[in-house]
Amino acid sequence: MECPKAEETESQNQQLPKGTSFLRTCFNELNALTGVGILSIPYALSQGGWLTLIVFLLVAILCWYTGLLLRRCMDAHPLIKSYPDIGELAFGHKGRALVSILMYLELYLVAVEFLILEGDNLDKLFPNMGFKIGSLKIGGRQAFVLLTALIILPTTWLKSLGVLAYVSAGGALASVILPCCVLWVGAVDGVGFHERGLLLNWGGMPTAISLITFCYCGHAVLPTLCNSMKDRSQFSKVLLVCFVTSTINYGSMAVLGYLMYGDHLKSQVTLNLPQRKLGTKIAIYTTLINPLTNYAVIITPIASAIEDKTTFRNSRSLSILTRSVIVISTVIVALTVPFFGYIMAFIGAFLSVTVSILLPCLCYLRIYKAALGFRLELMIIVGILVVGSIVGVVGTYTSLKQIVNHL
Repeated sequence: MECPKAEETESQNQQLPKGTSFLRTCFNELNALTGVGILSIPYALSQGGWLTLIVFLLVAILCWYTGLLLRRCMDAHPLIKSYPDIGELAFGHKGRALVSILMYLELYLVAVEFLILEGDNLDKLFPNMGFKIGSLKIGGRQAFVLLTALIILPTTWLKSLGVLAYVSAGGALASVILPCCVLWVGAVDGVGFHERGLLLNWGGMPTAISLITFCYCGHAVLPTLCNSMKDRSQFSKVLLVCFVTSTINYGSMAVLGYLMYGDHLKSQVTLNLPQRKLGTKIAIYTTLINPLTNYAVIITPIASAIEDKTTFRNSRSLSILTRSVIVISTVIVALTVPFFGYIMAFIGAFLSVTVSILLPCLCYLRIYKAALGFRLELMIIVGILVVGSIVGVVGTYTSLKQIVNHL
């Protein structure tokens, strides 16, 4: 079994910092899993009804399993260091190109979502803010997107995942605090938990499943995180710990939000919370921490791929320039298409389903086709491919239709 770019990949990765501990890897993976999706998981429940919780658990188990498949794919060749390497081992140069395009597009759009989130929530905290540059007037939400980008920018210059783990720890903590704040608003600040909601809403199920899948779209960075560990054999335990923790976190937030606001939920639950309440302010401030801590981890694979293609891959100044250009471009997109919920649904349906569910299964089948035979595992993987394809097509059509209608 050959990996055409093995020597190149090895030389590239010898220059990367190694030795991330089990705990630091958990922080990085939790940060990738429990990002902005936690704000929209109540909205997903309101779209599909209470029975969506069953789908939620199934998607969590499914994505955990496909994460294990990626881990096994990495074991197939000692020089596999990244998701594109897996694609190349399975399907050659075309596989590498396809995986790279989809993976980097997914990560890029997630970074855009972070900026939209920051702009929306800061605008809720400080309404009617803005400034002028000559004759150009920049409104509150747009101004906050620009301010957020300036704050995030220095964190993107860090190349070590071990160092980024300290930043990620803040994001993981924020994801735990946020459901507690929402609980406080409901129990203490007078909102209450009086909404009964619907048992099932078939019409909203495609959007609900797309949003849920988005919540577990950390597969693009899994091989990078695994490769950064001191002991790669512990990565399966990292996956289990992180998926269980994030599922409990997401589930708590979904139930709390739906009980509080029912079918009136907005794309971000923080936008429903009453203004001027202490719990609301803490929730929004906590929400703002996640993008600040997640952004650098998300764009690191994109920046590394660009840097590795240049002849100046060891240049610190070129690295800073590359990452700065990525930040600027995400700002432009965030200001142009500011539809948080619909973009998240599109990412979940088209990119997350493909990158986190379909591609791990396809790569695993191709790499281990000789060893699989006609076994139960093969039947399970084929079933996942069929269901994932249907969900992806229906969800993508629904989300694109919603984006076009609002444009």
